[in-house]
Amino acid sequence: MAKKFSKKWKGSKKPAKQRKYRANAPLHIRRKFLSAHLSKELKRKYLRRSFPVRKGDTVKILKGEFKGKKAKVASLDLARLKVYLEGIQRLKKDGTKVNVNFDPSNLQIINLYLEDRKRVGALERNLKK
Repeated sequence: MAKKFSKKWKGSKKPAKQRKYRANAPLHIRRKFLSAHLSKELKRKYLRRSFPVRKGDTVKILKGEFKGKKAKVASLDLARLKVYLEGIQRLKKDGTKVNVNFDPSNLQIINLYLEDRKRVGALERNLKK
């Protein structure tokens, strides 16, 4: 398989093609893969289901060992498409602490970081229609 990315690709039933699309996507498209669902209040306020996660957002963990915990987003990994949260760590065998990575599909945005004007504009784009 050639390692090219095509903007014309619409979709496929084949999982291999879906994985290839995600693996070879450029950064500006990978950013959208890091979207998480909004809480009920935010859904009503902004009239949209999900939005890309950003450093500074407060999220709730919906699945896994840390289910139910709320934390602030510490960092994002665009290469691995994972989200790291403040204060959510695991203890390794040698005693060191390591940040736990989360898939954005297992997170729910509770509070948005709204210091960026562009982000506020993107959120309110749906409201004007």
